[in-house]
Amino acid sequence: MPAIVGAVKVITLGSSSIFHIGDVYMMQPNSSAKTFAGGGSFNTGDGISVQFDQTNTTINDQDKFDQVISSL
Repeated sequence: MPAIVGAVKVITLGSSSIFHIGDVYMMQPNSSAKTFAGGGSFNTGDGISVQFDQTNTTINDQDKFDQVISSL
């Protein structure tokens, strides 16, 4: 059902966000990310103690695309 919309002020939109006014059939936001981190990088909690004498994160990624992300 069509709607009458008054003034709209958009301050900011994120990189994978959707903004629509009115009727919509399908919305598909998509995003991708590739993250590299060393040992103990994603530990969460209270009182965690991580100690590494030597640590190294070596990335050798020869291909250009890891997985194709497409929308319908």
